Amino acid sequence: MTPNLTEERATAAPVRLVRKVVLEVVKFGIVGGSGVLVNFAVFNALLHGLRWPAMPATVLASCVAMGANYLGFRYYTYRDRDAPGARRIALFFVFSGIGVAMESGLFYVGYHGLGLHGPLGANAVKALSIVLASAFRFLVYRTWVFQDEDLDL
Repeated sequence: MTPNLTEERATAAPVRLVRKVVLEVVKFGIVGGSGVLVNFAVFNALLHGLRWPAMPATVLASCVAMGANYLGFRYYTYRDRDAPGARRIALFFVFSGIGVAMESGLFYVGYHGLGLHGPLGANAVKALSIVLASAFRFLVYRTWVFQDEDLDL
């Protein structure tokens, strides 16, 4: 019995595709995780250290993290993709802005609507809002901002 190279190639392609997506998710998580650390550090410094109001603190923290994440995504997670032109950079910041709005809206509901004002409650609400907004960001970044023409999902 001789191996059928066409069948081997046909089964190898989905495996490569899955590996590529898993690696992308891991890299996205590393950059996103560092962005979360930046987000929490700035948020807590502003809210608890400098006594800023909660909403400006969460919005500014998210914006600082967005800038840090752009550099990580561009030069680490998606460095193998075409260099972004003005359109891609604009898309990144538009979608990131939508993510900040989602994150801030969810934070507002938990902080003001549910009354989670203490350090533990505020950080728990912040964490949940980041997780939900990050799912949106992952999908739009990989689909429209850092497109991969070799990956059709």
